[in-house]
Amino acid sequence: MTDLKFEDSLARLEQIVSRLESGNLPLEESLQSFEEGIALARRCAKYLEEAERRIEILAKDEAGALGTKPFSWEPEGEA
Repeated sequence: MTDLKFEDSLARLEQIVSRLESGNLPLEESLQSFEEGIALARRCAKYLEEAERRIEILAKDEAGALGTKPFSWEPEGEA
C-alpha cells in the first residue's frame, strides 16, 4: 500500500466505504476493512498536506517574487 498514488488510494477508500455501508460483511472482515480504510484516509490526508505545502512554496507575491503564503480555497459560486 505504500506505493499507491492519491487517486488509487481514494478509489480504494471509496470501495471500502461502500462495502462497509452495505452492512453485509462479517465482523472480522468489517474490522479489517475499517483498519485499511483508516490507513488510506491518513495516506490521502498526507498527500493533500504535501500538495498544500508545494503550493505555498510556489506562490508568488504581488511583486512577482516567489514566497510562501497560506493556501485558501473557495469553491466557485461561494465567494
